[in-house]
Amino acid sequence: MEGITSAANGLSDLVLSAAEQPWVYLVVLLLCLVDGFFPPVPSESVVVGLASLVISQGVPNPWLLILVAALGAFLGDNIAYLIGRAIGTTRFRWMRRPRMQRSFAWAGRELAKRAASLILVARFIPIGRVAVNLTAGATGYPRKRFVLLTVISGVVWAGYSVGIGAVAGSWFEENHLLGVVVAVGIAIVLGFIVDRLIVIVRGNTPLNEVVEAPGSEAGEAREHGTA
Repeated sequence: MEGITSAANGLSDLVLSAAEQPWVYLVVLLLCLVDGFFPPVPSESVVVGLASLVISQGVPNPWLLILVAALGAFLGDNIAYLIGRAIGTTRFRWMRRPRMQRSFAWAGRELAKRAASLILVARFIPIGRVAVNLTAGATGYPRKRFVLLTVISGVVWAGYSVGIGAVAGSWFEENHLLGVVVAVGIAIVLGFIVDRLIVIVRGNTPLNEVVEAPGSEAGEAREHGTA
């Protein structure tokens, strides 16, 4: 038991030490950037986890954390848009996986109906945002409008993530490692809830469980040179 406690304390000290380093902001920036076009990168978990230390430990700086997270999210979303415009949504193997293709198909339909709200909301859904942003580029959604929307969504998402982390961290000021774990768990649950609320409000299939078969309208349009 003492060994487990010692290991937990060591991990806790390691997390706190990392949060105090200036390079942690660069790590957050890069993770948020890559997460914009490569779903497996867990940027939310990192941002929320670091933010949970703000109240109890005073690090990292919450405003700087919001700034770099928002900047990374903005850059990542726009890189995804440019990738979609340049190569479409089938070039790479991970894009051709059934789940991603169903997401692209869904995004193509929804962009035609309610593009602005979809781009804003999709930022909060890891796989959903990649599908929406790539499809926006592939279907020729106006670049200037996309840039404006991703500025807004990036700032809101970053503030939301840091806020969740700070609140959860304040509940566990005496055990910041537990605060990190709880904060990340809350962020995951809230992401799930956001996805379900979209279904309730709009009657759509969840972004993470799109069920229609591959063969998106966006992809077909691109193949025929109409996108």
